[in-house]
Amino acid sequence: MDYAGNKDAFPILAKWDFYNHAGVSPLPRRAADAVRKYAQQAEEGAYLDTQWYKDLDKLRNIAAGLVNAHRDEIAFVKNTSEGLATVAGGIDWRAGDRIVTTGVEYPANVYPWMDAGRRFGLELVMIPEETCADGARRVSLQRILDEAQHPKTRLVTLSHVEFASGQRHDLAAVGQVCREHDKLFCVDGIQSVGQVPVDVAAMGIDFLSADGHKWMLGPEGAGIFYCRRELLIKIRPLIVGWMNVINAEDYGHYDFTLRSDARRFEAGSHNVAGLLGLKASLELLREVGIDNISSRIHQLTTQLITGLRGKGYQIVSPRENDEWTGIVSFTSGKHDQKELVARLRKDHRIEIALREGRMRASPHFYNTAEQIERLIQTLPAD
Repeated sequence: MDYAGNKDAFPILAKWDFYNHAGVSPLPRRAADAVRKYAQQAEEGAYLDTQWYKDLDKLRNIAAGLVNAHRDEIAFVKNTSEGLATVAGGIDWRAGDRIVTTGVEYPANVYPWMDAGRRFGLELVMIPEETCADGARRVSLQRILDEAQHPKTRLVTLSHVEFASGQRHDLAAVGQVCREHDKLFCVDGIQSVGQVPVDVAAMGIDFLSADGHKWMLGPEGAGIFYCRRELLIKIRPLIVGWMNVINAEDYGHYDFTLRSDARRFEAGSHNVAGLLGLKASLELLREVGIDNISSRIHQLTTQLITGLRGKGYQIVSPRENDEWTGIVSFTSGKHDQKELVARLRKDHRIEIALREGRMRASPHFYNTAEQIERLIQTLPAD
């Protein structure tokens, strides 16, 4: 089935030209149906005669396949922050350890490390973004690799895709250096999982956290956390509750033995409605295929960039080789950008975002070439 322009599968298409999947995505109909079904079942029969938990078990398998992990390495989390904070708070840090990241991370991948730094006496190294000859904004891969090899560096943490510029980091190169030099590698995957291929094994990733409400097209508050099998027992859970332990359903028998798989990070009852919605969305993505989705997004964003450049806008997002993503950040030298974004929404029902002084469009695979052309034509010449 071709989902491009399909208003039945994506009802948002009937009301909006929506290009903010890097913010909060609209739900596909099947995900909304899954949440509605949950609500109806809960209303009419509580948990009786349902298969909610069997479906969550299937979701664990689907999520593992999406990032090439084993199901035992996948935990469900409320959001990206929970997974990253689990790593930051769970490592047996030594005073003087260094954490390497960039200076343009989304706050979810900054504050957990700042907190760990203050509590354990760590040094947080933040590599700045630079303006390159082509006008794009990048964080230097070489600087990341150099800092990763520093003797006191304990962990490197990066967003796979930077939220404001859209730069996609070469995780395989970073992961290889980290593995060769015995450094830990943590990834904020919320801006990549669902739009470009992610392979935690091939990329040498130790930890990855991603809420489902962006490119995975799921509800807010339902995400996934990956921890490499060899590290599971070395990371303390962020919270300990009734579900972290081996015999969680033997309520009257207290055995404080943590699970040996990633469920050791799941402290209590799940956001069942949100996870069922996420399952439906991931099944859709699996049907279409991440390679197909990625190819389609590349086509749409290339069309958009060509049109924007033709109207005089400066493209901030890197596009060389595998740097490109579904995030297109651009700037105007003539117009009030905040006012322009507001006017697009109010007068034309076109939704883009403003981030770090840049306009940002982030279409998904179901958007159409006609919609992209409409955005280009609606924007005034710069």
